[in-house]
Amino acid sequence: MARDGPALAGFYVAVFGLCILRPRRALSGPLFARGLGLDHVAFHSTWLGFPGANAPFLEIFDAPGAQFPGLPEFDWPGFRHLAVAVGDLQHVLSRALAEGGTRLGEPVDLGTPDHPCLAVYLRDPEGNLLELEQI
Repeated sequence: MARDGPALAGFYVAVFGLCILRPRRALSGPLFARGLGLDHVAFHSTWLGFPGANAPFLEIFDAPGAQFPGLPEFDWPGFRHLAVAVGDLQHVLSRALAEGGTRLGEPVDLGTPDHPCLAVYLRDPEGNLLELEQI
C-alpha cells in the first residue's frame, strides 16, 4: 500500500521506463471486500509494466488518508524487495537517486570472475527496498 500512489508510479515510470498498463482507478464495494476477505475496502490501483510485456506487472495500491508505521526493515518477514536486472547499474542508480530514491550501500560485485554481477540496494521514495543487478 503506497502513501502516494501517483507519485510512486511516477518514480517507477521515470527510473525503469515502465508504462501504465491500467490507469489509477478506485476499487471498492462488496466484490473487492469479499475477494480480500475484509468487511470493507476502498483504495486505488495502478498497473505498471515493461514496454511490450503484459506480465509480470507491478500493481500499486494506495488509500488516501491511510496511516502507516515506519519503514520496513530488510530482515523482516514477508515480501521484502524487488530485484530488477538493468543494463547499466550506475545510470539507473543515478536516475533513481534523482527521482527521490535513497541508496543503502555501495555497488558490489556478487558474481564470479567469469560471470560478474554488480548489485546495489536502495529504497524507492516510499521506503520500499529495491535491488539493481547488472548481469
